[in-house]
Order: sequence, then C-alpha cells, then structure tokens
Amino acid sequence: MSDKPQALQSLHGRWDDLAPMVLVVAIGVGVLPLIDSLPTWATLTVAGLAMGMMLFIMASGLTLVFGLMDVLNLGHAAFVAVGAYVAATLAGPLSGLLKSETGAHAILGMALVALGAMVATALLGLVFERLFIRPVYGNHLKQILITIGAMIIIEQLVLAFWGAQQMMLPLPEALRGSLRMGEVGIERYRLVAVALGLVLYFGLRVIFNRTRIGLLIRAGVENRDMVEAMGYRIHRVFVAVFVAGAALAGLGGAMWGFYREQFTAAIGTDLLVQLLIIVVIGGLGSVRGCFFGALLLALTQNYVNYLIPDLALVSNIGVMVAVLLWRPQGLYAPGR
Repeated sequence: MSDKPQALQSLHGRWDDLAPMVLVVAIGVGVLPLIDSLPTWATLTVAGLAMGMMLFIMASGLTLVFGLMDVLNLGHAAFVAVGAYVAATLAGPLSGLLKSETGAHAILGMALVALGAMVATALLGLVFERLFIRPVYGNHLKQILITIGAMIIIEQLVLAFWGAQQMMLPLPEALRGSLRMGEVGIERYRLVAVALGLVLYFGLRVIFNRTRIGLLIRAGVENRDMVEAMGYRIHRVFVAVFVAGAALAGLGGAMWGFYREQFTAAIGTDLLVQLLIIVVIGGLGSVRGCFFGALLLALTQNYVNYLIPDLALVSNIGVMVAVLLWRPQGLYAPGR
C-alpha cells in the first residue's frame, strides 16, 4: 500500500515533464485537418520550428539571467541588435566564403560571422553588467528603468556608428533555395536553424545538469551565502552567466539577421515582447521551458497567420494566457 502513492507521484512527475512536449505535438497534429494540403502543413511546421529555434536562442540568455540572477534585463534586445549589426559588418570581409556554392564553405563563413557577433555582444554584456546591472541588484523597479534606458542608449550608439539606413545580411548562396522531399519543399536555412537550436538546447541541458559549473550555478541560486562560505566567488559565476546570455543574444541576432536579410536598429525591440512571453510561459530560469515555450509560440503564430491572418498579432497573448491559466508557474519549474 505504501508503494502506491509513490507510484502515483512518479507518474504525475513524468506527466509534468512530458506535458509541454505533448502539447506542442498535439497542436501540430491537431491543425493538420484545417490546412488544405500536407505539403503546406509541412512547410508551415518546419518554418515554425525554425522560427521557434531562433527565438529560443535569443530568449535562452534572457531566461538564464532572469531566473538565475533575478535580474530583469529589458535591455536584452540591444544585444540582439548589436549581434545582427556586427554580423552584417563581418559578412563583407567573409563574402568569399558566404558566396561560395559549397555548403561547407558557406556554413563555415556563417559560423565565423556568428562567432564574431557572440564575442562582440559578450564584451558588451560585460560592460553592461558593470555599468547598469551591478548598481541595481535586488531592485526590480530600478532594473526595469535602467535597462530600458541602457537599451535606448545602445540603439542610439548603433545608429550613430552604422547609420540609419537598413543593414543587409544576405543568406549564403549555398543555403538559398529548398530541399525537395516529394511534394514538400523545406528551405535549407531553416534546417540549419533547427539543427543549431537543438545543439544549443542539449548543450545547455548538459552544462547545467552534468557539469561542475552547472552544479555551482544551481547551488548559488538556492543558497548563495552557503556557496560563498565554501570559498566560491559566486558573483563572478553570475557575471559569467550574464556575459553568456549576452553572447547567446548576439548569436540569435546574427541568425535572425540572416533570416530577415535586411533590418534596422529596431530588430531587437521588435522581438522583445515575444522573448518576454517565452520566458514567462516557459518558467523563469528553465532552459527546457524556454525551449518548448519558443516552439509553442512560433508554431501557433505560424498556423494562425496562415489560417486567420487577422488574429496573428494577438496569438502570442492568447498562448500566454492559456499557458498561465493551465500552469501559473510556467511550463516548467525554475532550473528544470
């Protein structure tokens, strides 16, 4: 008899883990009868997955900083914009690789561009933390005000340095076009975005659940004083988390820039509301929740935009309301 409650508790825990994944799959399968053809559904689904992966890359940095450091960094959008602009700047010197018709050369060129964007935003994140975040630790209202102000300052610096004209970041030639699978056409770049998002997701899960630094971060969140009493300088670890979050935003900005191919300094602020919704519905500090939240948001928006275009703008709010009514804490608890 004593084993029965434990079995029920274990079953409930497994359902909690699987429910967000089941929800994403159910939405994809459930919308299939509403779409006129299987190829159209497949194209919409892959496009939604790719968009979701890029949003996850950008939102993952925000959820780490928000959940682990208790910092409301609404200036996160500025890192996305700087990442996109640095990527566009580096694309010129690397045009030989990016214009190559060889897939390996094109991916190498895109990887170098993305790496440059990550390095630039990581350095910016280090300065940002020292100037704007460090003085307001523990005060959410001041964090909101100062990070919004910092975002405006950085956007104006971007305009002053690069100008107000649209920036161009063309896709590598080898990644243009679609792969044909019967009647279904899937854009090559979207497959790259899906692959990169999956690699990043599993990489972050391994780092936080299987490594010493991940254990240290989670312990610092639970009991900072105890970790510092053991001789660890947890503040330095949290600064490293902030810098990593900025680098991820830069990577996402570069990927989104390639996706859009032309953009302005508002590329980050245009996405900020979506990124905040993903963080909220995923669960603060949950990488897994951020991942499934991004997929849920992007797929729903893609399907609604095709079926009922007039409701596309409110679909994101609808997803947030539905998820929070179902799970007020988000899809996953912090740290899961």
